[in-house]
Amino acid sequence: MGDICTRACKFCNVKSGKPLPLDEDEPRRVAESVERMNLRHVVLTSVDRDDQPDGGAHIFANTIREIRARLPKCTIEVLIPDFKADPDALRLVMDARPEILNHNTETVPRLSRWVRPQASPERSLQVLRMAKEMDPQALTKSGLMVGLGEEWDEVLEVMDALRAVDVDIITIGQYLQPTKDHLPVERWYHPEEFDELAEEGYTRGFKWVESAPLVRSSYHADGQARIIPLREPATP
Repeated sequence: MGDICTRACKFCNVKSGKPLPLDEDEPRRVAESVERMNLRHVVLTSVDRDDQPDGGAHIFANTIREIRARLPKCTIEVLIPDFKADPDALRLVMDARPEILNHNTETVPRLSRWVRPQASPERSLQVLRMAKEMDPQALTKSGLMVGLGEEWDEVLEVMDALRAVDVDIITIGQYLQPTKDHLPVERWYHPEEFDELAEEGYTRGFKWVESAPLVRSSYHADGQARIIPLREPATP
């Protein structure tokens, strides 16, 4: 959906502004690339497109269907914007039946307004809750950065909130400042602290936890696909 985001999160180096019109042929071209590489697992993501009535949800849905038509055995994760928590937009994506629905919480509630001013923790949790309700067989997933000034207990509270809406997978990584104009790193976490957070995650019932300094949303995504529950093949 282009390289210009309609939001301006203070941790992200994607340029923001007024994007170009959507390319409705993009799903076909993405699917052709996936087919040429003969991928077993693919992660689809995008910028935010708040200029679109459905936030661009139909592009995600059409891309999933185009991939299914070419590689039915390829598993698919979508890392989506919040679509302003519009259930109709989210249903477009969930009806296409991705195996994994990922939407990142990014930070703790206390810092959310500062870190990502056009989003909210409540809305993110709502999206994750609705996704699981729309397709209980899909895995849901969320990611969190640390090092922005959060307290340890606040990280655990985010874990609890994610488990309360039945999120299956969590990724936790160290925030790195992309440029001097972005938020500074407030604290560097030790690798052993990431190990402790992983233990806390598994204790809370997450099915998969990735927690290490350089972990990002798609880290070991192919491995996570192995825990996808068996279900009827999706209809192309």
